[in-house]
Amino acid sequence: MKIALLTDAWLPQVNGVVTTLLELVRELEGVGHEVQVVHPGLFTTRPCPGYAGIDLAVRPGRLVAKMLDDMQPDAIHLATEGPLGWAGRRHCLRRGLAFTTAFHTKFPEILHAALRVPLSWGYALFRHFHRPSSGVMVPTHGVLQMLEQRGFRNLRPWTHGVDTQAFPFHGAACPSPLTGALAHPVSLYVGRISYEKNIEAFLQLDMPGTKVVCGVGPLEARLKAKYPQVRWLGILDRAALAQVYAAADVFVFPSRSETFGLVMLEAMACGTPVAAFPVDGPMEVLGVHLGRSPRGGVLHDNLLTASQQALATPRSEARSRAMDFTWAQAAQLFQQYLVPARSAAVTGFATVTKPVTSLSSGR
Repeated sequence: MKIALLTDAWLPQVNGVVTTLLELVRELEGVGHEVQVVHPGLFTTRPCPGYAGIDLAVRPGRLVAKMLDDMQPDAIHLATEGPLGWAGRRHCLRRGLAFTTAFHTKFPEILHAALRVPLSWGYALFRHFHRPSSGVMVPTHGVLQMLEQRGFRNLRPWTHGVDTQAFPFHGAACPSPLTGALAHPVSLYVGRISYEKNIEAFLQLDMPGTKVVCGVGPLEARLKAKYPQVRWLGILDRAALAQVYAAADVFVFPSRSETFGLVMLEAMACGTPVAAFPVDGPMEVLGVHLGRSPRGGVLHDNLLTASQQALATPRSEARSRAMDFTWAQAAQLFQQYLVPARSAAVTGFATVTKPVTSLSSGR
């Protein structure tokens, strides 16, 4: 099957959406599908206002239309709601082509935090974007329910994975060559240093030991000046990041607006337990949405309490929970939800026509 994947998030960006799509393409190509990625690197771009490090395609409509016409894909997936997603949507509607979409990021919350755009406006725009989609893939139970309550339809329960070989297990925190010896406990944050990540909730914690931050973003300069005692490591490649995960005693995830949070799975795969608020992404990753007690970390409305209690979580438990998530399963679900771009049946499709309103309890 030939799949056209349109995304405004792609290399050299470093974030969870890019990681998800790279792994998805690898898995799909591994089972014989042809995936053609339409990404910002193929266009003239300009930086996203207020969000350094994210480049957006400029007026991509005509070229996107030509690319899709030339590709003649069997299935079309619009991964993001940026300029390329909108250009793909317009072309599909003009040509009468069916397509699927995904809800990876709570951009209405980002717009609200950065520019004070009312949440209702942001979600109205996104509801309009996704309305003609034959299936909106959503990575967590909580986000799916939230979108359903906001009037979104054709929602599909998806999931994400983790490469447990790239992020190997360590039964005890071990020093990283990047950091040398650190005072324990070592509390780690990995992610964008930006408005929606709520990172100051982590930086302000009165935790003993050492705080370590990996990532860059629009708030980086201000926060580095405000918290000079924190070890700031910037962006690391996968191998170096795995070493830093393994050096930490607890991974602190302060965001309240994530749709998933892949970095939690990466930390847990290395054996580092998670401390987080009891919100959508962490509840999904730690299994609370299944009606169970958290596995692999602690959720609490007080992030300091969660961090202190997570130190007692066995590292083997964190690894075990991470092993429940595989990219192969995520790719299988993705393929299942694709629809034929044209009305003629295409071999290999398992099209879902009935909206799904709850997640399966299976992994």
